[in-house]
Amino acid sequence: MATRAALVVLLALSFMAASAPGARVEPAPRLLDLRVSNGSSPFAGDRRLLTTVSPNDDGFRDRAIVSFRLAVSATVELDVLQTLNVRHGKNTVQTISTARETFHAGRHRLVWTPERTVPAGTYVLELTVSDAQGQRRIYNDIPLAGHVRVLAPVVRIQRIEVSIGPRYRPGRTAIVSVATDARRLEVEILSFRNGRGVPDPKTGASPIAPPVALVWRGHRNAPGSVRIRIGDWPSGLYFVRVATHDGWAGYAPFVVRPRDLGTSRIAVVLPTNTWQAYNFADADGDGWGDSWYVNGAFRRVDISRPYIGSGIPFRFRDFESAIIRWLSARGNVDFLTDLDLEHVANGDLLARRYDLIVFPGHEEYTTAHEYNLVKRYRDLGGNLMFLSANNLFWKVVFHGHEMRRVGEWRNLGRPEASVVGVQYVASDYGGHQGAYIAGTTGAPWVFAGTGLSTGDDFGRYGYEIDIRSPATPPGTVLLASIPDLMGPGRTAEMTYYETAAGAKVFAAGALNFAASVEEPVVARLLDNVWARLSRP
Repeated sequence: MATRAALVVLLALSFMAASAPGARVEPAPRLLDLRVSNGSSPFAGDRRLLTTVSPNDDGFRDRAIVSFRLAVSATVELDVLQTLNVRHGKNTVQTISTARETFHAGRHRLVWTPERTVPAGTYVLELTVSDAQGQRRIYNDIPLAGHVRVLAPVVRIQRIEVSIGPRYRPGRTAIVSVATDARRLEVEILSFRNGRGVPDPKTGASPIAPPVALVWRGHRNAPGSVRIRIGDWPSGLYFVRVATHDGWAGYAPFVVRPRDLGTSRIAVVLPTNTWQAYNFADADGDGWGDSWYVNGAFRRVDISRPYIGSGIPFRFRDFESAIIRWLSARGNVDFLTDLDLEHVANGDLLARRYDLIVFPGHEEYTTAHEYNLVKRYRDLGGNLMFLSANNLFWKVVFHGHEMRRVGEWRNLGRPEASVVGVQYVASDYGGHQGAYIAGTTGAPWVFAGTGLSTGDDFGRYGYEIDIRSPATPPGTVLLASIPDLMGPGRTAEMTYYETAAGAKVFAAGALNFAASVEEPVVARLLDNVWARLSRP
């Protein structure tokens, strides 16, 4: 395994001559007319150095063929690089396959036949060419700021990609885009509110009707569309699930919002901006995910992309599925997205429509309009529940479907603790987790019926944590803490405060807090907070 920095150093060293001073240096050998194909018909978007492969042993697009011409004899090594370790969200590079062969001058090829278990996504085919004198040239497209990129072949492993608009009203028609070379499909809709039967293991939602079978053989070379009529469905989070006969399935989330804002007096806002910021899908086909979490040179994300892998937002099943199921069972609740808040005129309107707004997930990325909206709503006495951590942290702007990161709100003079009560202090991808220690005296109603007394501990939390700051509103009560969880002073804090205007604000203080809602102690704690904040 190598880091991006190591790859840059390796690339630079490959052009250094290993010769005595003053000796004539022959240039490293080149790969002429370099290209990649799949041995079958190309999929839409394929080009000279990008090909689509769907390894399912059907004889169609099962392998990647790298072809080139050599002017001199040389040894060529092909290393297949997985450019992102999605599980941990870190920018790491791993070699998953290697082939090496010595060729004479002329035209040649190297073949990579991926195993069926290789995850969907794009892979860089790093090529190292060396001659008998040890001269080397490396082809590896590394997207770093200020770096001269050397183009390398890229292979897109395709299973089934599904995308859909993020928000619909009842009665509208949703257009689902499906990219796969399967001949037959089954399509179904999953819901947390009106589903029936066994929950889907990847989402936690249940189907609302039996799947519909579709013949898909006419769309094997380009994405096709499926139209879905949104019925008189309750507002909530839904998934469209598209499955193939050989066991692969792709998903896409969407929200059915209420016909009218304020149909219920409680709104749940899903963090769709953050979902896309942590979407490591490679839309431009350069082998690297299109997110600033993948490489420092990338500054924008396309929020219309399918989600990488199976199409489910990053860590959704781990952190958000349980709390969305819990919220969906509360009764009449309006589900909204970040984009829905962009279309609300002002915080005054929001305050007239809702008594409580719940942010169940990682509400990290907000526009100025959304930040202003939430703050104005709070200032007018609106109640807020933040059930994750690292909320209102980054300012973003939109240019069409592109979301661009601008800066941290606290560095722009608007610290998030002034609204949330706490703000981000540390993260370590779950490396350190610990139990909250309850402090029941400041707001004893929070812990009523939980069986907890001051000093008792509960749960196991971490990943990203929040702490109070000088911007925290006066009178904020510390409900629980995990002292020095990620180092001295890096303490996770759960808080509650009220304002003179009557606003009541709860903040969980740890990223994975809401994931434990099915634990009896946490369920009762949240029931208590819900009962108090859901009233005006």
